Amino acid sequence: MHQHQIDLWQHQHIFSAGKQHIEKKTLIVIIITFTMMVAEIFFGWLTNSMALLADGWHMGTHAFALGISLIAYILARKHAGNSHFAFGTWKIEILGAYTSALILGTVSVLMVYASIERLIKPLQIHYNQALLVAIIGLVVNVVCAIILNTGSHSRTHHHNHDDSRAYKHHSHNDLNLKSAYLHVVADAVTSVLAICALIMVRYFGTNWLDPFMGIVGAMLIARWAFLLLRDSSYILLDHEKESPLSQEIREKIESDGDTRISDLHLWKVSDNKYACIIAVVATTRHSIAEYKKRLDKIHELAHVTIEVNECKGKHEY
Repeated sequence: MHQHQIDLWQHQHIFSAGKQHIEKKTLIVIIITFTMMVAEIFFGWLTNSMALLADGWHMGTHAFALGISLIAYILARKHAGNSHFAFGTWKIEILGAYTSALILGTVSVLMVYASIERLIKPLQIHYNQALLVAIIGLVVNVVCAIILNTGSHSRTHHHNHDDSRAYKHHSHNDLNLKSAYLHVVADAVTSVLAICALIMVRYFGTNWLDPFMGIVGAMLIARWAFLLLRDSSYILLDHEKESPLSQEIREKIESDGDTRISDLHLWKVSDNKYACIIAVVATTRHSIAEYKKRLDKIHELAHVTIEVNECKGKHEY
């Protein structure tokens, strides 16, 4: 009957800003990592160096994980206007971060296994080759970390209180980018620990220190993987714990002293945007537009649905 007016009332479900610049940075890092991987595997095969071969395949796992992050960005962008995604395509990025976290955790388990094996059955260490690989790997990963980290921070309404320094350092809300960054940092940390261990082993003969540092690095990487897995899984499961934002919504809606929120659902639809469904009960009927106006200054809310229930008579809440 009034079909021509419907467009005025329809919601847009593209909550996340374009991230083509992040796509480009991730692609550059993948190219650098993949090139380094091919070079290490080729020269490892040419020189019969197991250190080069092992590090080459190790970098291959990180290139694979970075590829997942890139694919997630591309899919989220290409399907942004697809109405089959109820609240946009941002969760494709979160699924990418979740998958990367699993890969990161797997790498930490393999590092522990290899380190324990070396503790039980020590092998001769080729210091010069191993140091060269570790130093080159460190330089490459520092460059990649700088590329990913440059200009990628964003302000957020809430603060991340994670206790891992590197995890906090990159605490912007883009978990997909964070997953890519953590893979690069994990590799860099592994290289630093390897360099320290190799120097100690060479000059002090403490052979056990090399695999021990591997275990230390693996524990740190496992911690980052757990934090990333926790954050991404919470979003995928729409798990929004009681937060300052939900408390702020309650205060705004219930500011008239009469209205009470009977039901509140809050979930993330982009890096720092939320959708919410609110059911209210009041003895004095207020319009939905009036309730929405109370939430105008909460800029994190991108999609708000309000259900109003009138309570007949005076009651104590």
